[in-house]
Amino acid sequence: MANKKKFITCDGNYAAAHISYMFSEVACIYPITPSSTMAEYVDEWAANGKTNMFGRPVRLAELQSEGGAAGAVHGSLQSGALTTTYTASQGLLLMIPNMYKIAGELLPCVFHISARALAGHALSIFGDHSDVYSARQTGFAMLAAGSVQEEMDLAGVSHLATLKSRVPFMAFFDGFRTSHEIQKIEVLTKEDMLPLVDMDLIQEFRDRAINPEHPVTRGTAQNPDIFFQAKEAANRFYDAVPDIVEGYMQEIKKITGREYHPFTYYGAEDAENIIIAMGSVTETIRETIDYLTAQGKKVGLLVVHLYRPFSTKYFLNVLPKSVKRIAVLDRSKEPGANGEPLYLDVKEVLYGKENAPLVVGGRFGLGSKDTTPAQILSVYENLELNEPKNQFTIGIVDDVTFKSLPLKPEVNVAPAGTYEAKFYGLGSDGTVGANKNSIKIIGEATDKYCQAYFAYDSKKSGGFTSSHLRFGNVPIRSPYLVNTPDFVACHVPAYLHLYDVLKGLKKGGSFLLNSIWDEDETVKRLPDGMKKYMADNEIKFYIINGTKLGEEIGLGNRTNTIMQSAFFKITEVIPFETAVYEMKKAIVKSYGKMGEKVINMNYAAVEAGGNNVVKIDVPAEWKNLKVSAGTEDADRPEYIKNIVDVINAQKGDDLPVSTFLGSEDGTFQSGTAAFEKRGIAVNVPEWQAENCIQCNQCAYVCPHAAIRPFLINEDEMAKLPDGTKSLQAVPNKQFPNLNFRIQVSVLDCTGCGNCADVCPSKTKALEMKPLGTQEAEISRWNHMDSKVTYKEKIVEKNKSVKNSQFAQPLFEFSGACAGCGETPYIKLISQLYGERMMVSNATGCSSIYGGSAPSTPYCKHKESDKGIAWANSLFEDNAEYGFGMSEGVAAQRDRIEMIMKAAIADGATEAEKEAFTAWIENKLNSEKTEEVSAKVREVLAGSTAVYAKDILGLKQYLVKKSQWIFGGDGWAYDIGYGGLDHVLASGADINVLVMDTEVYSNTGGQASKSTPVGAVAKFAASGKRIRKKDLGVMAMSYGYVYVAQVAMGANQAQYLKVIREAEAYPGPSLIIAYSPCISHGLKQSMGRTQNEEKIAVECGYWSLYRHNPLLEEEGKNPFVLDSGAPDWTKFQSFLLGEARYSSLKKAFPEVADELFAAAEVNAKWRYNGYKRMAAIDYAAAE
Repeated sequence: MANKKKFITCDGNYAAAHISYMFSEVACIYPITPSSTMAEYVDEWAANGKTNMFGRPVRLAELQSEGGAAGAVHGSLQSGALTTTYTASQGLLLMIPNMYKIAGELLPCVFHISARALAGHALSIFGDHSDVYSARQTGFAMLAAGSVQEEMDLAGVSHLATLKSRVPFMAFFDGFRTSHEIQKIEVLTKEDMLPLVDMDLIQEFRDRAINPEHPVTRGTAQNPDIFFQAKEAANRFYDAVPDIVEGYMQEIKKITGREYHPFTYYGAEDAENIIIAMGSVTETIRETIDYLTAQGKKVGLLVVHLYRPFSTKYFLNVLPKSVKRIAVLDRSKEPGANGEPLYLDVKEVLYGKENAPLVVGGRFGLGSKDTTPAQILSVYENLELNEPKNQFTIGIVDDVTFKSLPLKPEVNVAPAGTYEAKFYGLGSDGTVGANKNSIKIIGEATDKYCQAYFAYDSKKSGGFTSSHLRFGNVPIRSPYLVNTPDFVACHVPAYLHLYDVLKGLKKGGSFLLNSIWDEDETVKRLPDGMKKYMADNEIKFYIINGTKLGEEIGLGNRTNTIMQSAFFKITEVIPFETAVYEMKKAIVKSYGKMGEKVINMNYAAVEAGGNNVVKIDVPAEWKNLKVSAGTEDADRPEYIKNIVDVINAQKGDDLPVSTFLGSEDGTFQSGTAAFEKRGIAVNVPEWQAENCIQCNQCAYVCPHAAIRPFLINEDEMAKLPDGTKSLQAVPNKQFPNLNFRIQVSVLDCTGCGNCADVCPSKTKALEMKPLGTQEAEISRWNHMDSKVTYKEKIVEKNKSVKNSQFAQPLFEFSGACAGCGETPYIKLISQLYGERMMVSNATGCSSIYGGSAPSTPYCKHKESDKGIAWANSLFEDNAEYGFGMSEGVAAQRDRIEMIMKAAIADGATEAEKEAFTAWIENKLNSEKTEEVSAKVREVLAGSTAVYAKDILGLKQYLVKKSQWIFGGDGWAYDIGYGGLDHVLASGADINVLVMDTEVYSNTGGQASKSTPVGAVAKFAASGKRIRKKDLGVMAMSYGYVYVAQVAMGANQAQYLKVIREAEAYPGPSLIIAYSPCISHGLKQSMGRTQNEEKIAVECGYWSLYRHNPLLEEEGKNPFVLDSGAPDWTKFQSFLLGEARYSSLKKAFPEVADELFAAAEVNAKWRYNGYKRMAAIDYAAAE
């Protein structure tokens, strides 16, 4: 009796991890999107004791970089352990040197790759084949999967074939489109795979390992006499690979019934026109072929699985003899090449063959650009032309070089009975998580097949998300977004006016709106276009006030479970009672570690979602509504209207290539974030003027610069909008004839509440109120921002916390999470030095919220038009990148000095000599640089001297730049540490800000060397076991680096003082800033991140200090411990206030107490070390 097939609902990363876990003894890992979750699964399974085929949990090692991970894989393989790794994009490129070694030494292993774009003109975290193509020359075999099911089936083929062939493999699949697509698939078990494993091959591998029991020398240097011959000696191993892969594919067929070959063919046996492709697009092409076949067309698809070695034999085995024309699709671009890699391979195979088909190539899907059946239809139509276009593109409009094929209307090629649903949500509101649960419920509680995919913008929590769900009675092969849904849910009321949420909703479909208004008010607020669409298309319209229900239940802004329940209630895709039962099961699984209270709140949300859905009638007269185009804001810049607004409306796919003429290098204008006005907050602060003490602390801590103090003169007072409150500015002596007002930009506020939390007034001067009650503040903000000037020159802005906030923030309205612990640090620096700042930013959270097109929060000063020059290179090279900026500027300033000295000696006027001498003397003086530079420009104005022309040609370098290097702990402690150490050691006058979240925040919260003992993080599922690295003390060892540790919420004045000292210090400075993060799971919420910093310092978890080498020159101790003696009784309660610690108690209670005790011991050890440093006597010896 045949074994019953077992199905699971999972994504591609899970499938790869599931198979690799069986075959691996060691995994050497480093986080990178979108591959990180493979390693996270392995870590979690190992922590919980899951065994591989040898009966042991996999041993994990997290390295400091992908290059380090590859080196560790290499070493582990040489020792005789079956080893794997998981990576993508730049991470794969960092592994290339070791890949050459692993392949050259014929070490069997598999690298699992979620293929992703490479950073060039811009960073893209999304999928294409640029990375795997860039590693195709290393000697690794390359096996491609096109779906979650194929990855489950073929990952094992890679592991089996590498053992038999000794050739290492890259098992790759499309990043995001396959790695994160959830499908219901048949699972292969250890029992299925074990009979295919030849244990003798594993023993032979171990026997070849280096070991003192049978010593050999490996990795020698070879001279010209033998290197070439030795290289060629490995040919036979590669020649054997295609047959080995075919053999194991046939074994998989015996288990699954699914047909695989190195190349497979789908379509008409007598087709004349075919496409050749690999990856997830092959599923789309299959769907399109079925659609065309139903119309009588004879077309086909040749799917590439084994890309390296590229086997002519297996290629020709499946290529129909009838084929006359071939279109080869590559998911990559190689500028300057005669074609992309797969195209050139196919051309080579067919070159010289009798009656060889015509071959054309095309590019598609770069950076996860959605590739739809309509685009594939365009490819087949191109092949029918007398002269098919070569080197074409699909899915875009190229109106510059005219390489694109025509865009066709979308067609629905999904099998009959496929149900499609689309959900619009907000990052961190739980929509995506709820939909993952929903699709698993449908997949596991029914016989239906299902698929889910999630699209995001690049903002952090608070960004746009859309969830795309499909389910039906046959397997789903639609690796593209849902365009014609049966059901749409909009979880964010603000989206009604931002996006076309009803686009494509089928006639008779259902629309569910999370409405914060009652029925009548909802109808009033609906745009006429939506009303007309619903009437014209007989849409069933439902509302539920999930926001209010969530707050009443205690879930805050997390409406996910309520909306999930409402979805099941409305659609009845499965019986609602079944859905409730399964949702509650999923709640226990998802939130069990968070305690019974959280579970019960989510249970209540399930009930609320089912009981509070309201159906609203759609009147027939809505059909007669006239939809206007809307009024255009005449003051809105063309750049914003034509580019930024289009992208923000989720219509960036419609922009043609010509849009980017002039910015081919990836440049975006600064300050575009100010035009977004997202309105995503549920509650925003309302200023209570009568309670305000004018301290400006609220503005100081605001993560988004959305609340600001304004000083208003008499003229400005006369023009204020009616009803605008203000106070006499105090102290009167310092601010004569000026009024004071706190103004909130309610549409830019994310509603965290930190401002209200830190307000020191006896009665709070800020109260959090529903956004809908603050609509009057929208126009009031616009007036204050445009008509009231910043009075930052009335006071010395760097002298006090209060004064600093009268300066214009040149970092505003970023896409950071509500309550972000990082951004307030950046904002203050921008206020003090922004008009002459250059920033090099490591890839990570701070680069994503700092510069994700089209949103650019770094902006210009309204008066000077100067602002922060910001750029991002990579993750690993940030310190070197910033150092290079500094060196480049220094070279130009040295040239200016040389020209000035020559002019002083020969030809300069007395006024010029005086200005030049002052500039040279103050060349490195931060405080005088603006003044002396202005004088140089003044005296040279109108001069015809050659030296004047030369200096004015370099005038942008006259002012001393404030060079900053921003990044997180993943960069500074791990992947970028070598570069950071070198740059600090150089003695260069640069400033480094490390925002220490103690995890890799941007990739999802993996452990770094900054993660303390006992913290649970991804890659440390059972708690970190080793002590946190002390980056500051390491930097102090040079003796000439300014170092400080800060926590704004614990001591606002200390942070301001540190920034001043760091900028003034004539050498390298390093500031390490404690930054609470959403990954920490703060029990008191992200609305109290400043308070979390305060508690961290009070209990001894974090210390504040400054190390200024200039003090040592005065005979003083350079180290000053700014934080007081900790109250150690608060330490354990601090740990339990964060889920990253408290979850360990529930998951691994037996080790939690031990690790928490060790964490406290480590904190005391570190603090005592600081106390000793602060007590050292630096008086000169007699």
